[in-house]
Amino acid sequence: MSHTAHIRSHRKPRRSTSALAVRAGVAGGVLSTLAVAGASGSANAAEPVTQTLELPTLTADLAAQAAQSADATQQAAANYQLQAERDAAAAKAAKQAEADLAEAKKKAAEAKKKAEQEARKQAAARASRTAQRTTLSTTASTATTASTTSPSSSTATGSAAAVISFVKAQVGKAYVSGATGPSAYDCSGLVQTAFKQVGISLPRVSQDQSTAGTQVSLSNLQPGDILYWGSAGSAYHVGVYVGDGMFVGAQNPSTGVVERPLSYDPPTGAVRVL
Repeated sequence: MSHTAHIRSHRKPRRSTSALAVRAGVAGGVLSTLAVAGASGSANAAEPVTQTLELPTLTADLAAQAAQSADATQQAAANYQLQAERDAAAAKAAKQAEADLAEAKKKAAEAKKKAEQEARKQAAARASRTAQRTTLSTTASTATTASTTSPSSSTATGSAAAVISFVKAQVGKAYVSGATGPSAYDCSGLVQTAFKQVGISLPRVSQDQSTAGTQVSLSNLQPGDILYWGSAGSAYHVGVYVGDGMFVGAQNPSTGVVERPLSYDPPTGAVRVL
């Protein structure tokens, strides 16, 4: 036996491979745990930073969407209001058009009624004149015969002769409503101007001239008598009897001043102012 065999060796005993593996495993586990914990801690520490960066972006997007929605709503409201105004204007225009049409129809009906009344009035006046002329035709023919056979009917003297000479001198001149000479006359204008030559002042219109003197029978006419057509006081035409069954008068625009026989247009009556 060696002399050092009884001395405990000062070297550390040699460790087995299994013990080393156990220690290495434990150390690895601890390190792994620390690594996981560190990673977890790092993740937990970074999470608020991520939230802080993302929230403002989300809020801005929501605000933009809300603004767009508000704009769209406002535009839709404006469109509805515009359409409502257009509909109201169209309804008002249609109502006004109906009112205008009704007023036009009313005026047309009134005009038609007035025209019919005027036509009936004129027809009645024509019928009345025709009836008067028919009734007096025989009387006028008798008067014509009497005047042609009576010495006084063919011979005029004094003022009557002057009146007859004047009216005969106007034959052929124009008929113009309201005219009193010297180049044109209407019926009462001719009579008034003729008698003015002998100093007699007559009314201007035929209605008044038909009552200006003494009423005489058509069977007893004398040259210079005023003939009238229509009723005394409402006569529509006048002329001057010139003798021999003839009269001179401003008849109408187509004939002017003419000399005609009484049978051409038999008068209704006569007045004498001379």
